[in-house]
Amino acid sequence: MPSPIGLMELCAVEQGLQAITFVDAQTQAETDTPILKKAAEQLAEYFDGRRQDFDLPLAARGTAFQQQVWHALVSIPFGQTGSYLDIARKIGNPAAVRAVGAANGKNPLSIVVPCHRIIGSNGNLTGYAGGLERKAWLLQHEQSQQRLADW
Repeated sequence: MPSPIGLMELCAVEQGLQAITFVDAQTQAETDTPILKKAAEQLAEYFDGRRQDFDLPLAARGTAFQQQVWHALVSIPFGQTGSYLDIARKIGNPAAVRAVGAANGKNPLSIVVPCHRIIGSNGNLTGYAGGLERKAWLLQHEQSQQRLADW
């Protein structure tokens, strides 16, 4: 799927969306499943500024701890940011900051599970699997859309 920040590959199983990753080249794959169609539509709406939340069945593979972290990431509101410590506290384990960071880095569902909303406690951008340029674009996109909605 093309996007303003590069080509994205969407993967799904019967139970739900499994991965959204940035890729360098388009692959030939089945794209007409209902889940993939719905995901592509919702992502297009997000990039067009018409969607802030996603309503998709998710089927990302991960440990119980990773799943807990990814679930907590979804609670960060559109246009806002949080830190690894915020997520560690949210899951009731404030000592697990490094483990939260590792789980955040393994998030297979870019944008839909908004790991891009995690920044350093000092306010600086931290790593992002899609690259810091994409992360900065996503944060700016959400913040500008939020300002328009508030206006």
